Amino acid sequence: MTTYQSSVKHIAAPAERVFNKLSNLRQLEPFVEKLKEQVPDDKVKIKDVVVNDDSIYFCIEPMGTLGLKLIEKEPFKTLKFESDKSPIDFNFWIQLVEKEPGDTKIRLTLKADIPFMIKMMLKDKLEQGIEMAAEALTKIEY
Repeated sequence: MTTYQSSVKHIAAPAERVFNKLSNLRQLEPFVEKLKEQVPDDKVKIKDVVVNDDSIYFCIEPMGTLGLKLIEKEPFKTLKFESDKSPIDFNFWIQLVEKEPGDTKIRLTLKADIPFMIKMMLKDKLEQGIEMAAEALTKIEY
């Protein structure tokens, strides 16, 4: 598996509030729509977004449908997801650390089992995508 990791970002909110918002996936639907609008259509096309209590599904052309299912929560620290009904196997997690009251650090990590030839085509897009997602999470109102 190949690992892609965002840089550490800061959120001006307590880790508990950030965790509670991010662990309720239905609350993230507006965020997913906003993120979808920020991705240039000439780079990646995201469509058919479906958000449930513990999962998110979306179609990324040309890869197909990808699903994230929330599989583990460590209160105020970690949210772990795994692929569900996706053409590639991957794990994704969100790490939260609050060193100062009201200042939460966040980092996203993606581990994906991508065939070598496809990995070469997607490497830059995955690196940009995880960084863009981390930055977008800092803009949510917590």
